[in-house]
Amino acid sequence: MLFQKSACIETLYTELPFLKRFDAAKKDGFDFVEFWGWADKDLDAVKKAAADAGVTINGFNGDAAFSLIDPKHKAKYLNFIKKSIDTAFRIDALSVTIHSNALDDQGLVINHYPELSDTVKKCSMFGTLLECACIAEKSGITMNLEPLNSIVDHVGNYLIHTSDAAEMTRLIGSPKLKILYDVYHMQLNEGNICGAISAYCDQIGHIHIADVPGRHEPGTGEINYHKIFDHLEKSGYTGRIGYELFPKTSTADAVKAIMSY
Repeated sequence: MLFQKSACIETLYTELPFLKRFDAAKKDGFDFVEFWGWADKDLDAVKKAAADAGVTINGFNGDAAFSLIDPKHKAKYLNFIKKSIDTAFRIDALSVTIHSNALDDQGLVINHYPELSDTVKKCSMFGTLLECACIAEKSGITMNLEPLNSIVDHVGNYLIHTSDAAEMTRLIGSPKLKILYDVYHMQLNEGNICGAISAYCDQIGHIHIADVPGRHEPGTGEINYHKIFDHLEKSGYTGRIGYELFPKTSTADAVKAIMSY
């Protein structure tokens, strides 16, 4: 099947001003775009750029400088999530992405919380996610919980395994709380990509694609993406595929590789 494609315009089309990237993505065959933070964006201009280009905003990061695993952050986290949901409505976005730890504007983990036990971290995350699920259901906006690699890009991140994220969302049981399965992150952390897809496909709300090593386009590294796309189809995944990758040479060459799949 042909999966719907979403371009991350924080990593693709960076040779263009941000608002020009929406139209460039559409012209290259992407019907959806996504980006990272929203607080630094001119939201009215973003909405207009997407509408003028004829693309839908798939989603953006919704949790900023607050952590799910810090019980002291719960009220602040939920307050910011509500603002992110309001923003999603404002710009007609379909989802927000959430994480275990707060990240800075470079994607680095702000606080590793070595003083907190695993029990405190896990219980804090579960309790806050229960309320996130209620917010998501009332709004109709999906929240996708994303495990990240702790080897290269996000050292100190707490949520690093597919099973921990997917089993938690499965326990909560909300149709509007799913996981974001990032193949690049999970290849680094745990491998067994097809095994994880088989075990947790029902909990996957979105997919991110990049190759290993380098976080470049498919075909530049060790991951057999032909096999993975085939396995996604056989497993019944019908969602979108997001291309959050850094072109090895140029956006044009990366797009050619993306479209070849």
